[in-house]
Amino acid sequence: MGWVRHAYNSTIGMKWAMGLTGAALFLFVLVHMLGNLQMYLGPDAINTYAEKLQHMGGLLWVARAGLLTLFALHVASAIRLTLLNRAARPVAYQVVTPQVSAYAARTMMVGGIVLLTFVAYHLAHFTLGLTDPANFALHDAKGRHDVYAMVVLGFRQPVVALLYIVAMVPLVLHLQHGVSSVFQTLGANHPRYNRLLRAAGPVLGTLIFVGNVSIPLAILVGLIPYPVAGH
Repeated sequence: MGWVRHAYNSTIGMKWAMGLTGAALFLFVLVHMLGNLQMYLGPDAINTYAEKLQHMGGLLWVARAGLLTLFALHVASAIRLTLLNRAARPVAYQVVTPQVSAYAARTMMVGGIVLLTFVAYHLAHFTLGLTDPANFALHDAKGRHDVYAMVVLGFRQPVVALLYIVAMVPLVLHLQHGVSSVFQTLGANHPRYNRLLRAAGPVLGTLIFVGNVSIPLAILVGLIPYPVAGH
């Protein structure tokens, strides 16, 4: 396994690690959003979906551990690449020309730190039930964990809803740059479809932003109501 360690320690290896882990994490974010959008279908749909996930048992925790490993590797690669770039350029440029690089690219590190903090809060909120244990303990009329009610009660708090909405800004910036650049990192770019690849990041990032932000907004304005019956 020494060659794997040697490859990863190289700049190219770390870029590949960032690209591959980033692509895997993007797929998770997309699937996660599609699952969450079942909130619009009502309590039974989202609670049934959550119950099926829970029935995966140990496989669910294996998947979670795998995601955390990917996330840690992605963050570690980003930090190491940033440090290497700074070491290679000990004297900062005297004149900065922001138009040379996109705003999303120039804020990847700061945005990543914000996302890391948000992920920790999100896990404590909806996965571990540490921030609102009373809401986390709710069950529906069928005795299932009432994810629908938990999410509605959580986002009925304007501060919590605003936190989630604001956190989606660095996420969409991260995706806008990352999705487009991963093709170049993995050598999949080609003059014939480079324009399409460059547009993939902004388009997909915007779709995920709209999908995720729509849920707390819909709850705040009452489009996704709290299920009174059974509680």
